[in-house]
Amino acid sequence: MRRVLYWFFIGIGVAVVLGLPGLALAVRLVWAPFYIPAGSMKPTLLVGDYFFVNERLARPVQRGDVVVFRHPVNNTDFVKRVIALGGDTIALEDGIVVLNSARLEQVPLGDFVEVNAPQGPHHSVPRCMPPKPALGADCRKALLRETFPGGRSHLMLDMGRSSLDDMPRRTVPEGHMFVLGDNRDNSLDSRVSQSAGGLGFVPLENIRGYADRVLFSAAGSWLYDFRNWRDDRYGMQIE
Repeated sequence: MRRVLYWFFIGIGVAVVLGLPGLALAVRLVWAPFYIPAGSMKPTLLVGDYFFVNERLARPVQRGDVVVFRHPVNNTDFVKRVIALGGDTIALEDGIVVLNSARLEQVPLGDFVEVNAPQGPHHSVPRCMPPKPALGADCRKALLRETFPGGRSHLMLDMGRSSLDDMPRRTVPEGHMFVLGDNRDNSLDSRVSQSAGGLGFVPLENIRGYADRVLFSAAGSWLYDFRNWRDDRYGMQIE
């Protein structure tokens, strides 16, 4: 399967170069490719995931959406999960999100396990629950399912107490959103102000699109080495 997909992508590239620029443009007007170089959205998005962003914003953004957006200050691309929208109140108490005075349910699902080894082109080593494992050993984090009022849910990770587990109540300004990474203890997001290097409240107009589905995923440091592609992530819908 890996080899078939590898030559499929090569074939698409050759076809575009040889005479299908119109098709390429039509696809690009709807979907944009995006690559995950860091681990702030684990387990939803892994380091090495190559996914499509649907840039046709055919509906209003909703709580729980995974969106790609421009940083409000430096204009670089980020991907996070929308937790609160304009007019919502948002707080964190011991790692639990409190949205409009309602605590989001977090149900433990065991451990998320990965190898404690350099990942991606930046060779970043994942953060793990203590005690810190040796290189090559299992790196563990608590895996939970977080649920919004109304029933929409997603997976998230937790490594115990951290400095970002508590945040006083804030009100999201109209036309803005409050976003978090699913890897809560390894994410620089709306909990941190823009003046401190974080995201703060992000204007909705900065959204590029919704994260749609994973095209393929490379576990190694080189994206196009198909021998390291993860077999279980081809075409996976992002939720």
